[in-house]
Amino acid sequence: MKKGHLLNAELSYVIARLGHTDTLTIADAGLPIPVGPQRIDLALTPGTPEFLQVVAAVTQEMQVEGALIAEEIKAHNPQLHSQLLAVLEALQQHQGNSITISYISHEQFKQQTQRSQAVIRSGECSPYANVILSAGVTF
Repeated sequence: MKKGHLLNAELSYVIARLGHTDTLTIADAGLPIPVGPQRIDLALTPGTPEFLQVVAAVTQEMQVEGALIAEEIKAHNPQLHSQLLAVLEALQQHQGNSITISYISHEQFKQQTQRSQAVIRSGECSPYANVILSAGVTF
């Protein structure tokens, strides 16, 4: 049995396959998932698992150098936006590197998901609770 924290086999596998600058999308329950990227559906019920729970689990195993967020989160979900920024700040400190945070429109965000290695669907049911993480290197 795997010793680490991440028990989901699909999620663990996709993170292990990431190379430098590959991306992984963590999405709310409503984000359309395009054909192409692997779909990892973790949603059980509305709110379970929460978006930030999935972000925390993924970033325990993934080296992150960038985050792409929809601009609309600032106005339509400011509390979650602040919490996400706090998680990314703590991750930056833990990893010892800078994480570049960029914003684009939600429409552009949906287009960018097509380039992700996988889209991980959470049970989050609050607006614009999505992030595209860019893989860094550990050396």
